[in-house]
Amino acid sequence: MSKNIEKKQLTLFVLTWPIFIEIFLHMLMGNADTFMLSQYSDESVAAAGVANQILNLVIVMFGFIATGSVILITQNIGAGREQTAKEVAIMSVIANLLIGVLISGVLFLFSEPILNMMNLSSALMEEGHKYLGVVGTFIFIQALIMTAAAVLRSYGYTKDTMYVTICMNLFNIAGNYVLIFGAFGLPELGIQGAAISTVISRVFGLAAVSILLVKRIPALRTSLDLKWNHLKSLLKIGVPSAGEQLSYNMSQMAITFFIAMIGTEALTTKIYAQNLMMFIFLFSISVSQGTQILVGRMVGAKKYEEAFRRCMKSLYLALGASLLMAVIVSAFSDSLFNLFTSNEEIIQTGGLLILLTVLLEPGRAFNLVIIGALRAAGDVKFPVYMGLISMWGISVPVAYFLGIHLGYGLAGIWVAFILDEWTRGIIMYFRWKSRVWVSKGFVENEKTALREQTA
Repeated sequence: MSKNIEKKQLTLFVLTWPIFIEIFLHMLMGNADTFMLSQYSDESVAAAGVANQILNLVIVMFGFIATGSVILITQNIGAGREQTAKEVAIMSVIANLLIGVLISGVLFLFSEPILNMMNLSSALMEEGHKYLGVVGTFIFIQALIMTAAAVLRSYGYTKDTMYVTICMNLFNIAGNYVLIFGAFGLPELGIQGAAISTVISRVFGLAAVSILLVKRIPALRTSLDLKWNHLKSLLKIGVPSAGEQLSYNMSQMAITFFIAMIGTEALTTKIYAQNLMMFIFLFSISVSQGTQILVGRMVGAKKYEEAFRRCMKSLYLALGASLLMAVIVSAFSDSLFNLFTSNEEIIQTGGLLILLTVLLEPGRAFNLVIIGALRAAGDVKFPVYMGLISMWGISVPVAYFLGIHLGYGLAGIWVAFILDEWTRGIIMYFRWKSRVWVSKGFVENEKTALREQTA
């Protein structure tokens, strides 16, 4: 198995193209919900968009374990410690199951009070509750899918998770058609139908990824001996690693609160624009995840100079691709927005936001690629500290000042996003160039601590 793993990690392309397809299909699934709901009503789109922001925040919490598992597994494989890698994989699945069930219970009981905190209008509250109540209750399924997929990617099986995502998309789109619009004589459920379809597709996804996990990594079947000491390690890495993303999602929720003050039309415009923006930074995310796997293994094997060069090459690729995609999407923004709505105000404002995205996305590429590499190298705290300072010191206050106080609306809020991404991106660039991360490899530090304890 180790030879097969080594072969799979030789190039970034081998790892990245399935991740690219997988993330593209995840985004397509989200856009399918948005597109199909837009044929139903703009209000449903706005309500689902707000509910999904809450769900995205929850999914980041599952990322505590999933992100930690990728870093620990890749570094242990790089260091030749495959038994430890297997133990981490088993522990990560168990831990996220427990966390997922707990959070599902919270969302089942308190979905309506949580939505009330988002400043939704009464017209959107009922729609939002229908969606969040269903998807939130079964969110533990997503926790398990994320963890199993993270383990498979860590072992180099990026194609498997891609195939699972393809199947999930097909189930979701078919389910949306049947349940949103009431096809084949079934009740027309609208936004609740989209929620039910999402849950059903995730159930099938979980079944598929579980079968693949056991098939691809047979060692996981031989022992279910839980090593709870690995949970501490997972959290030690995962909590700071996911903290940056958690901070980002919370800042986005705060800014969504501001946008809700402008009105439902502005909220809908933001959701449509961000759905299109996902396809712009798709390449950067894919390259970031592939680079993270490679850098983790290189650091575990103490190949620090190779890890440094790999990150820099990936950064240049992501910068060029994100800029090119932003220009292309901006050139066709009117036609793209017409797929979702015929509202001219939304189309015009959305076109301006996509034009500003030409400046935004290269800055985001810095953060996606370099922060992923820093995490893989074990430098997990610095991106969190900088994220907290920049998001809450620049993004949120500037968004309010320009968008609400000065009245520039969504354009002012997008300028705040640009300032935040570029500020953090430049800082992360110099952090990587400094090579401070060389001394922070988790596996090597763990060995040192063990030697000190036994001395």
